[in-house]
Amino acid sequence: MHRERWTTPDGDFIDVDKQMASSKKRPLLVLFHGLEGSSDSHYAQAFADWAHEHDVQLAIPHFRGCSGQINLSPRAYHSGDHEEIDWVLKRLRQVHKAQQGEWLLAVGVSLGGNALMRWAAEQGHEATKTADAIASICSPLDLAMSGDAIGKGLNRYIYTPMFLKSMKPKALAKWAQFPGLFDKDAMLNAKDIYEFDNVFTAPLHGFKNTLDYWAKASAKPLMRAIHLPALVLNAQNDPFVPASSLPQHKDVSRSVTLWQPEQGGHVGFAAGPWPGHVRQMPNKVGEWLMKLVGEATPMKGAAGG
Repeated sequence: MHRERWTTPDGDFIDVDKQMASSKKRPLLVLFHGLEGSSDSHYAQAFADWAHEHDVQLAIPHFRGCSGQINLSPRAYHSGDHEEIDWVLKRLRQVHKAQQGEWLLAVGVSLGGNALMRWAAEQGHEATKTADAIASICSPLDLAMSGDAIGKGLNRYIYTPMFLKSMKPKALAKWAQFPGLFDKDAMLNAKDIYEFDNVFTAPLHGFKNTLDYWAKASAKPLMRAIHLPALVLNAQNDPFVPASSLPQHKDVSRSVTLWQPEQGGHVGFAAGPWPGHVRQMPNKVGEWLMKLVGEATPMKGAAGG
């Protein structure tokens, strides 16, 4: 992969990692990562392997502050960051079209998937001018229910500390850039995602508090407004996303396909003999997307454009 740095409309930057195919005309897959993820995340690497094998171009935009260097503005990223998704996808579409590429596909994992579905819902019919199909994977589409789940039981003792271990130092670095931007002591004392979002994520991005953020950023209430082909994949045993929170057919438009297998965990879907592999998920999601571009069984080196 090679990295490009883009200047954002507000004078900040994001880093985009790209992996080329045999031709710039080949389909382009855009992957939006999850909370504290990056192009090094296991699912990103799995999709990179899939894209290489199927001769598909890949772009992995990093949300602000997730590429290894702190961003410049007094903000970070959040689960409903559909404006950032819109800017990134439109820029990639413009470049891809200039290179005579026809198909742009987008996948969002966890947080990135909620933001992507929120984008599709906000854009409505206009989204079809930018992307040809999208997919979300293990995304917390009802942020309040997922936020509650991650703060309870074993999640509170296993996953919550893991996320906060990464998020708090980034918040401290942001405070050093902009002293007084938020209540530093309250952030350091946050014991779960709810408390962290209440003092950092919500106020920095224009929300009143955590509950306001979770309510306004969730994609689920708006998914009847999605008008481009969309796959929504959620395992029913995901520890972060309760099965009771998953969208049902009544919650989504006819353009949305729901996959809700019993097993898979959170961005796992391990397959094969021990220790297993994580290629089953990108294989299945990639197959669904590629059928829409007329490549039911695409092979590396196949003609495209």
